[in-house]
Amino acid sequence: MLAALAAPAMAQSLGQGASSDYAACMALAQREPQTAFDEALAWRARGGGPAALHCAAVSLFGLGRHVEAAQRLESLSDGMPPEATAPRARILAQAGQAWFLAGESGQAERALTRGLALTPDNIELLIDRSIALATTGQYWEAVDDLNRAHDLQPARADILVLRASAYRSLEATDLAADDLARALKLDPGNPDGLLERGILRRLTGDAAGARADWTRIVETDPASPAAQAARTNLDNLDQATN
Repeated sequence: MLAALAAPAMAQSLGQGASSDYAACMALAQREPQTAFDEALAWRARGGGPAALHCAAVSLFGLGRHVEAAQRLESLSDGMPPEATAPRARILAQAGQAWFLAGESGQAERALTRGLALTPDNIELLIDRSIALATTGQYWEAVDDLNRAHDLQPARADILVLRASAYRSLEATDLAADDLARALKLDPGNPDGLLERGILRRLTGDAAGARADWTRIVETDPASPAAQAARTNLDNLDQATN
């Protein structure tokens, strides 16, 4: 998400006319974050303004300095004009991701809540906050966010998969199974949906069904994070049956 903002639009939002400088700095932040950080600070000293500060924060993210990145991003959002609600919310979304990667789910939730106060119907913010909430065991609150996200965009399989995971954690297996059925009807090969359905099947005693789902992920999308989790689950299943 940190690399997903369109450079011209974001540069304009940050009050920086030279969008090409901003685009170059952001691209460098993805390849060589330390060099980008140093250049962003130099650019800031030359009058680069908020755009340079944003590039510096993104560079810190790439360096794994997630707490500092999150703090800088929140500070940047706070310093922007109050009427710039959409760009402020996007920067707070980035801050939330940085806090989350720093292992600070509570701080992530707080940043994302601030973003949602600016843009209440922002689906990505709702999804991100649901993940932060679930990480801290607030599953019903996560379901509330996912309900809203689903109402806004009912054809997204990923929202249904996340809600199914929350329902599973609440031991509402029927609701989880229903969401997974709908998600996989929308996107039959969805690796996260297959992974989650395999977990649910294993928990409800359907080891063969779980194995089929996890094996399918490994065979069709072997490089995905879901495939890595599926391999671990298959190993555990093999150990349990031997």
